[in-house]
Amino acid sequence: MKTTIDLHDQLLVRAKRHARESGRPLRAVVEEGLRRVLSDPRPAGNYAMPDLRTGNPNARNPLDAYTWPELRAAIYNEPDID
Repeated sequence: MKTTIDLHDQLLVRAKRHARESGRPLRAVVEEGLRRVLSDPRPAGNYAMPDLRTGNPNARNPLDAYTWPELRAAIYNEPDID
């Protein structure tokens, strides 16, 4: 079957170089890549962030004591507001 796909320029350059160096047509390289991706049992996009929290999760949020203008001033090193 014939189809058209839009690839990033550098990816196509790398694929063509790989095909040339391996002595295979570009079509074979693309097909192999698709087969690998489609046979991978891991679903894409299910990355779980590691839990790196520290301290007591039931403790009061220390930022609750500040107003938004006070937090913004602290973040951007703005002079104290009066």
